[in-house]
Amino acid sequence: MAEGRFISYLRVSTAKQGASGLGLEAQRAAVTEYLNGGRWTVINEVVEVESGKRNDRPKLAEALRLCRLHNATLVIAKLDRLSRDAAFLLNLQAGNVRFVAADMPEANEMVVGIMAVVAQAERKMISTRTKAALAAAKARGVKLGGDRGVVPPAGASARGGAVTKSRASARAWDVAPVIEEVQADGAVSLRQIAAGLNARGIPTARGGQWSAVQVKRVMEQP
Repeated sequence: MAEGRFISYLRVSTAKQGASGLGLEAQRAAVTEYLNGGRWTVINEVVEVESGKRNDRPKLAEALRLCRLHNATLVIAKLDRLSRDAAFLLNLQAGNVRFVAADMPEANEMVVGIMAVVAQAERKMISTRTKAALAAAKARGVKLGGDRGVVPPAGASARGGAVTKSRASARAWDVAPVIEEVQADGAVSLRQIAAGLNARGIPTARGGQWSAVQVKRVMEQP
């Protein structure tokens, strides 16, 4: 039985699907069915509309940031549908948040890590076969044009640097946009900013209430 705070992440592959809601309702229903019956709160639902050829996941990054802000769990509808998506798996693995998949509740960070390795291996094999086919075609005199190179997953290059960042700096990065919102609403002093964060339900890194001192420490982070 599900309990706690959740951020729902739904994904469709085309703008047409996103506009029509095709596929989103099924994912939303799967998430609702998984959570049904527990003491839970879905703080936000984040929808990603992207092409299968893209490696960046801006909405996934936003969902992970919200999870860290609210000390929430990321819930997705179908992990099996994304099990060959190296970019998604690498971002999820490096996100440093709890997650659960409605179709595979037993999946954990180790399972996702294995999936990411397999996905990368499959991608590398596909790239090798593609290059071999292009070389053979070129040898036969076929004129080739355009950029046919394979772009590595966006999360792969950034992953090493992200892991080395301190937790404090990462937390400050997540909280900074919310502090700016609080200041835009008229908060001037550190105490007022702390009150604004508490009013928005944003917990501290340890899950407590904000104080002026904690706000100062976060704002001083590089």
